[in-house]
Amino acid sequence: MANLKEVRTRIASVSSTQQITSAMKMVSAAKFRRAQNAIIGMRPYAAQLNEILADIGADDGVQTPYHAVRPVQTVVLVVVTSNKGLCGAFNSNVIKLAQQRIDHYRAEGVAIRVVSIGRKASELLVRQKDLQLSVQDDLLDNPAFDAVATLADSLMADFAEKRVDRVELVYNQFKNSLSQVLSNETFLPVGRTVASADRKQNNDYIFEPSKEEILREMIPLTLRSTFYRVVLDSLAAEHGARMTAMQKATDNATELLKDLRLSYNKARQAAITNEIIEIVSGSEALKG
Repeated sequence: MANLKEVRTRIASVSSTQQITSAMKMVSAAKFRRAQNAIIGMRPYAAQLNEILADIGADDGVQTPYHAVRPVQTVVLVVVTSNKGLCGAFNSNVIKLAQQRIDHYRAEGVAIRVVSIGRKASELLVRQKDLQLSVQDDLLDNPAFDAVATLADSLMADFAEKRVDRVELVYNQFKNSLSQVLSNETFLPVGRTVASADRKQNNDYIFEPSKEEILREMIPLTLRSTFYRVVLDSLAAEHGARMTAMQKATDNATELLKDLRLSYNKARQAAITNEIIEIVSGSEALKG
């Protein structure tokens, strides 16, 4: 009977876990839909900005402070994870790649600063005493454009004033609810945008004010939108990963409950059979 009690306890425990994971999956699904709509709405805007830059000739040799390529002595690594766990390998993959980039630059003797967006990365990176770390976890609580743009402006100012020679982003890019793409992108310096030959022939613009002034206004706007897109990408990928992880956990709990109930029924049947055998044996003994 002790075995039956143990199995009943396990069944109750797994059943409770199943209810929790199922509820978390539904919550993540609701958050995922909102985050998915946000990133899907943001991507065309960011793509259009890049197309405009290509159309007006960002490849014509116009120089801005954000295009400057110089020897890398100081790097800022922006690491975007999540504030919460239970989303599979979502955070561990980003942290692993970030650590590889940190080790790479340290091996080359490059000074490195890390901007951490997400508590899961911050909790691990803060343990590295020799690492210059800036924590920006609050950005994920309410990912408003103004707050994200303020951080982007700070990084752009550091680069323009030559306090930083390179800025990299490490994050999960949203693909769909089942998969995310681990990404390592260069935020600064800005790469040259080249328009296709067809677009150059079809677009004959008159610039007012000058092309250089337009680009100097547009490139910071494009950088802010890129940074915001990265945060939205990571949020959508996070909720998709958590929804998938909770679905798998619920399915595993369902399978485990089937096995436990089968074990319980077998043990119960064996216990009843033993009791019947004892009763029959006792009856036979009394007859004798």
